[in-house]
Amino acid sequence: MLRRTLLAAALPAALGARAWAAPLSFEAFLASMRREARHAGIAPATLERAFAGLAPNPKVIELDRHQPEFIMTWARYRALVISDRRIANGRAAFQRHRALLRRIEDRYGVSPGVIMGIWGIESGFGTELGNFHVVQALATLGWEGRRAAFFRSELLAALRVLDHGDVPPGRMVGSYAGAMGQPQFMPSAYLRYAVDFEGHGRRDIWTSVPDTLASIANCLAENGWQTGGSWGQPATLPSGFDMADTGRGNRKPVGEWVRRGVGSADGRALPAAETAAALILPDGPTGEAFLVYSNFKAIRRYNPSDFYVIAVGLIGDGVVA
Repeated sequence: MLRRTLLAAALPAALGARAWAAPLSFEAFLASMRREARHAGIAPATLERAFAGLAPNPKVIELDRHQPEFIMTWARYRALVISDRRIANGRAAFQRHRALLRRIEDRYGVSPGVIMGIWGIESGFGTELGNFHVVQALATLGWEGRRAAFFRSELLAALRVLDHGDVPPGRMVGSYAGAMGQPQFMPSAYLRYAVDFEGHGRRDIWTSVPDTLASIANCLAENGWQTGGSWGQPATLPSGFDMADTGRGNRKPVGEWVRRGVGSADGRALPAAETAAALILPDGPTGEAFLVYSNFKAIRRYNPSDFYVIAVGLIGDGVVA
């Protein structure tokens, strides 16, 4: 990804005239954001630093408007996201940070595997943060109008982060859509979940591994993670299994699934018979099956995709095995 800074006047030619529909000049947009931010208590000096020399980024709009439109199967997603290399990198990172993860688990009750799974998918264990400047990206998307209200709100949240002094504008980098740092938090999520686990007076999810991993754990804990529980596990189904009760919303005791012939596919014992579980078949009856437990929902609050949650769980299990 490349960070580009061009004058607004150059954008229609870069994107095509019909694609451009921003109702205000970028300067007028920034002026309105300044007023809103000052009303919210953001210091004028923070706004000067954040908006100094700011111009829209056409690459941001290009990526936002031209996301691929195709149906991703679980098999394809799994091949893209879960690899031997990622598991190996995760195992090396886990060994480096094992003691840290133990302290984080003691504080937040979240197991290391799920933290490592999220860290691995979101930023390759801290190696892929994105190189878009977050304020520029959010301002560009808030101005151009497709999801203006959402991105204006996130831009205001980013300004609050800067005003708090956690990170200078030049180091606030992330994805083209404004997801920040190693856990890829949107600014509003950062304000809610980021923690200063390292104790240096700022919440640094860009360069601090302790702050990053503890912030992921805090997010999961705040969203219902149950200490000692699992996200789920691969399952086996008997021949002729009735698929009518599958799906995330159909929870039954594990004992009931066992009675219907469902078993473990990964060698791990199933949890207690009274444990509530749903049976998910992400690619339908001919693909893999997974029994998922209460913590599946907590991970899904991080990213509301069953594919994502299963991948987090499988990567995490592979890393800490």
